[in-house]
Amino acid sequence: QVQLVESGGGLVQAGGSLRLSCAASGGTFTTYRIGWFRQAPGKEREFVASLAWSGGVSYYADSVKGRFIISRDNAKNTIYLQMNSLKPEDTAVYYCAARTPQANEYKYWGQGTQVTVSS
Repeated sequence: QVQLVESGGGLVQAGGSLRLSCAASGGTFTTYRIGWFRQAPGKEREFVASLAWSGGVSYYADSVKGRFIISRDNAKNTIYLQMNSLKPEDTAVYYCAARTPQANEYKYWGQGTQVTVSS
């Protein structure tokens, strides 16, 4: 059973940066795809970025391209989301999730971490 724990959220001013971490444990997730999602109050959860744990192409939502970077540290079993040039509309609870390469949906989810960007 894969377990995911996010950290690194907080309050930041517009234009600032934060780095979120997603620590993975409990399974052979080295073949999995890891994604970051977010959900703002009153809105549906949306995709932010994803990366294969084994490497390869990363994907980003248009709203964060050029500002956010997803990366991994295999030695620490951790996926990061570096968020730069933050905007108030980036305010949301951020979740990391994992799925097998064959799956259509993400099966494993973390508890989320709050990011608040003040204007």
